[in-house]
Amino acid sequence: MAVNEMSLKGQQSLKKPVLNMEGIGKTFSSVTVLNNVRIELYPGEVHALMGENGAGKSTFMKILAGIHTPDDNGGKIYLKGQPILWKDPTDARNKGISVIHQELNLSPNLTISENILMGSTFPRNGLGMVKWDEVHERAQEVLDSMGSNLNPRQLVSTLSVAQQQMVEIARALSFNAEVLIMDEPTASLTDKEIKKLFEIIGDLKKQGVAIVYISHRMEEIFKISNRFTVLRDGEWIASGPIEETNPDHLVKLMVGRDLKDLFNRSKAFCTKNPKEVSPVLELKNVSDNTIVKNVSLKIYPGEIVGLAGLVGAGRTELVRAIFGLSELKSGEILVDGQSVRIKSSIDAIANRIAHVPESRKEQGLFLSMSVKENIIMAELKKHAKAGIVNWKQANESANQYIEDLNIKIASPEQQVSNLSGGNQQKVVIARWLSIAPKVLLLDEPTRGVDIGAKTEIHKIVSKLADEGLAVLMISSELPEVLGVSDRILVMSEGRLTGELSKEEATQETIMRLATKGGREK
Repeated sequence: MAVNEMSLKGQQSLKKPVLNMEGIGKTFSSVTVLNNVRIELYPGEVHALMGENGAGKSTFMKILAGIHTPDDNGGKIYLKGQPILWKDPTDARNKGISVIHQELNLSPNLTISENILMGSTFPRNGLGMVKWDEVHERAQEVLDSMGSNLNPRQLVSTLSVAQQQMVEIARALSFNAEVLIMDEPTASLTDKEIKKLFEIIGDLKKQGVAIVYISHRMEEIFKISNRFTVLRDGEWIASGPIEETNPDHLVKLMVGRDLKDLFNRSKAFCTKNPKEVSPVLELKNVSDNTIVKNVSLKIYPGEIVGLAGLVGAGRTELVRAIFGLSELKSGEILVDGQSVRIKSSIDAIANRIAHVPESRKEQGLFLSMSVKENIIMAELKKHAKAGIVNWKQANESANQYIEDLNIKIASPEQQVSNLSGGNQQKVVIARWLSIAPKVLLLDEPTRGVDIGAKTEIHKIVSKLADEGLAVLMISSELPEVLGVSDRILVMSEGRLTGELSKEEATQETIMRLATKGGREK
């Protein structure tokens, strides 16, 4: 079946679309961002919108949400069969289009009720005073419709990320949303919270809400979606029922090439005889003041060791302790066989240990600074004499890393906050490569980046390992851990519960070890 015919099958039994976007085009400063893009949304369906970062998904959804308008002669939008063009986001929202952005947009100092009803008219008495009891009742009705047990009088600042997301959904539903756009809604959620979100999505489908679901997580897409649309380089590539595709096919549609070996190492690590090779990094019975308990491990030069486990297993806490970001309670860290004292990140850097943190925006980048400045931050001293930076030398160094890591930018002076997630992650990696590390600690290095960027980051890490770097990599994606790692360590409740070679590791064995409760090794 031809790709462009896939969207036709299975739709005859569906209701008429609640919304159509046809031939949508958008140009910014003579640069075409969208060209002839389309989508059809039906009541009670989850429609996965797929594509790499830069494919045009965000611009497309901003047009749907009334934030941008299409170009003149840049297509049509039909709401329940009638042509329409929003005046602004408020107009779109009032006509039933709501967006839950990846970056939550709540007012933490206000109550749940105030956030849910924000933008609507609050009920008032004859004196103009807000009738707060009625406000809370209206918010409670929306929360009850979602099966949420949140207290509408509670301040948003006291809520977890997952609870805040429930408030965002409630706010969208308070405007009687018929189309709900969800942009990476599970990026910061635990497995338990994701399960609850999916239950809510199931209820919304029963109520006839059409949901546009944007995610890089294939497992989620195939679990909850009814249909899909793929964009690539600002153009529509394919639409169809989700049962008529598979992960490999979707990846090929998104990137325009076959990525069967997406997670595979370019060259497997050779352990050799342990007597002939000394570990670069060794931990002996390391414990911290939070969750890590008596962890011992060895990592050899040229080896990628995957660190697997469920959320809360202590993986992030372990790498933070190694890098000196949290205090060790007991145990010993050795680098090249020598015991070292690491009480801060400065000590870790002095021992040539680098750390790419889990949250690049909050912990890894200086968002208001340029790409160049972010890259050279860790090596400024190398380019300075008598306190004066040799910017010509620094620029040359930054440009070399930009070239080596294929960081896609308009200019080294470009603000790093304007880059895609994958390119931001490369900037963080580039900064730490500038210290010529012996050990690289990677915490979820491909979280929130598209398929193509994942592939590039894997190739970078694999190449670094081939050149002798010792890598410890945390990932919650088991296919990634299995494909990239030479050896896999599994944690549960702060302890190592198992060690697996590449040959013996499977998703089942990893999960079995990850749920041991930290009582065995």
